Amino acid sequence: MKSPLMSYVILFFGVFALSTSAIFVKLADAPATMIAFYRMFFATVILFPLLLVNSKNRQELRLLSKKQWGLGLLSGVFLAAHYVLWFESLHYTSVASSTVIVTLQPLFSMAGGYFLFKERFSRGAILGCLVAIVGSIIIAWQDFQISGQALFGDILAFIAAGIITAYFFIGQHVRKKLSLVPYSIIGYASSALFLSIFAFSQHLSFFHYSIQTWWAFIGLAFIATILGQTIFNWLLKWLSTSVISISILGETIGTCILAYFILNEVISFQQGIGILLILIGLAVFLLKQRNSV
Repeated sequence: MKSPLMSYVILFFGVFALSTSAIFVKLADAPATMIAFYRMFFATVILFPLLLVNSKNRQELRLLSKKQWGLGLLSGVFLAAHYVLWFESLHYTSVASSTVIVTLQPLFSMAGGYFLFKERFSRGAILGCLVAIVGSIIIAWQDFQISGQALFGDILAFIAAGIITAYFFIGQHVRKKLSLVPYSIIGYASSALFLSIFAFSQHLSFFHYSIQTWWAFIGLAFIATILGQTIFNWLLKWLSTSVISISILGETIGTCILAYFILNEVISFQQGIGILLILIGLAVFLLKQRNSV
């Protein structure tokens, strides 16, 4: 993409779309595994016509090497594992603790970017990242839990953060040669397959949900995944995993704003301070990192 400014505009649009995830999950009356499954399943269904009508996309799938197929399927495994571990962590620790720990993925992405892609970060960029993470922690500080059970949930969330970073690193590598639709369909479809197997093992129902829950599934697929996750997959061709992971910290801001208007949740003074720090941190990171490239 020729315009860095336009890539950042599209990135933050994707972050805002992704921030609807928590709202739709709250509106869906279904087990977490089923929510994740239908999110991936419907996203695959939505993208599939784009594969059928585009001969280039179909040809790319036919010409994929075994390595590319393997990496695409591995990305689906990582995506499924991320959702399972993250949602499972919610059974042991608070939503706030789990969400904030999952958003620590920039720490993994910066370390991975440094060692795997020789990416270098200025001191200002590192400071901006830390400020944004502190803002995210401040937002949920009052909801943190401290107990042995909560610690186990926090560990699961921490592993989930590392796994989703691995998913983005695979995308950063594969997307250099593979178009968006084939890559996304392989990842989403394989993720849905693995999640369905996990759901079967838990003897969960695939049907018998309310109309509101089905609409929440579709909202997660179209808005949070197609307009959010898929945009990140697209931008991986031009932006690094580190930039995308750190920008996802802005998801907390979008969720707070949407919860205020849709769920009538109040934004406290503490949350306001956290939101301000996240905005400052993101601005510092993106400006300093761009200047250091």
